[in-house]
Amino acid sequence: MKDIKIISLKIAVLFGVIFTVTSGCERSLSGDVDFASFPVTAEVFIDGFSGGLEYRPFEGSKLDAFIVDDQERYEGTASMRFNVPNVGDPAGAFAGAIFPDNGGRNLSGYDALTFWARASQGATINEIGFGNDFGENKFLVTLPNMRISTAWTKYIIPIPDPTRLTNEKGMFWYSEGPENNNGYTFWIDELKFEKLGTVAQPRPAIFNGEDRVEQTFIGSSFTVTGTQTFNLASGLNQTVSAAPSYFTFTSTNPDVARVNELGVVSILDQGTAKITAVLAGVRAAGSLTVESLGNFTPPLIPTRDAANVISIFSDAYTNVPVDFYNGFFGGQTTLGGADLVIDGNNIIRYTELNFVATEFKNPTIDITQMTHLHVDVQVENPVNTGDFVTIELGDFGANAAFGGGDDSSGRVTFTSDTLKTRTWVPFDIPLTDFGLTNRSNLAQLFFITEGTNDTQPGTITDLLVDNMYFYRQE
Repeated sequence: MKDIKIISLKIAVLFGVIFTVTSGCERSLSGDVDFASFPVTAEVFIDGFSGGLEYRPFEGSKLDAFIVDDQERYEGTASMRFNVPNVGDPAGAFAGAIFPDNGGRNLSGYDALTFWARASQGATINEIGFGNDFGENKFLVTLPNMRISTAWTKYIIPIPDPTRLTNEKGMFWYSEGPENNNGYTFWIDELKFEKLGTVAQPRPAIFNGEDRVEQTFIGSSFTVTGTQTFNLASGLNQTVSAAPSYFTFTSTNPDVARVNELGVVSILDQGTAKITAVLAGVRAAGSLTVESLGNFTPPLIPTRDAANVISIFSDAYTNVPVDFYNGFFGGQTTLGGADLVIDGNNIIRYTELNFVATEFKNPTIDITQMTHLHVDVQVENPVNTGDFVTIELGDFGANAAFGGGDDSSGRVTFTSDTLKTRTWVPFDIPLTDFGLTNRSNLAQLFFITEGTNDTQPGTITDLLVDNMYFYRQE
């Protein structure tokens, strides 16, 4: 589908300094001159696109999910109609798009994006908001999990700090998938920015208001996540995800950790620093304390022929599709998973580890031609007698699905005499050691540090993992 564009006549106002020479003197520019600013247009869709607005679908979305509907509307003559596809629709897996005005608008005089909406059934829209421009998305705002019913209802998405939006291009965006595998339709009307005057009691937060403490290394980075909560006239406390650029950050030790305007925390030296933030003059709840341990030594780069490798996690190879590196199963305490980047190296980091699963069931992988599992492991805790790391593989059997009586699994345990603190230890494990009855539909790889040793449960809780792949030994 071609992009829908409505192009309005744009009048360019050119300002220059006019030098007038009179009696050999230069006349200064008058203090009464007003420089041009971006338009303050509030309307996004009122019976049709406002001037300059465009429709740009996300890659992989159903391109024709959006149409203008002249049959269903809240008021006026037309509304925005969004047709969410069914699971398996060959035209697209979801409905999603941005609606930018690439000329930019000055939205600093408004405090919210508002609209009326209804759906063909009760549903929850995954993400909806403004500030997405397919660029830096510097002032992105997202209202997650917006509940929608079959009745026309007014929705309010507050602006975290309107003073930042003097040249905003992202007027509206949304992303929604099928509900219970089924598609449905929703409509939006009277979409515009407003100055309500009832968006009050701001309560900004970073990291969900938590005081996080992270051990890390020189060259690593973190991205701050933020929210802003307002009390609306209805009494509802509305929380939106707010891009880091809405915040002003402070580091207690910028020589150790520094934050840029996009909320990226860069670790520059060894030491400790605490990151806090302010949004529109209000101190944000939450903080990040980083304890930099100094320089990071990565594991050796794999050199095996990629033709003989099936990679689960490695920068050296193309990885197979992975559902997750931490499934957050019931009973586990483990946090983290594929969230550490150091000098461009992606590392899996687990904290509070008792057990954790990496799962790759969509699709499963066939390792019947492979001979070994390779994985690099670095323990961050002191290694004590009785400590261990167990690696378990799980195969879903001939039916390629969990359960059904044909699943198999096997474990290999490495004890304290093979583990080292803050030193990479490479393991090359023959697949025959796992004793699997089937290896054609492998779907899971577990790390376990608790409960498998009959005499002592072990104390390893912090683990780094890299270069996790199967290979065929020639």
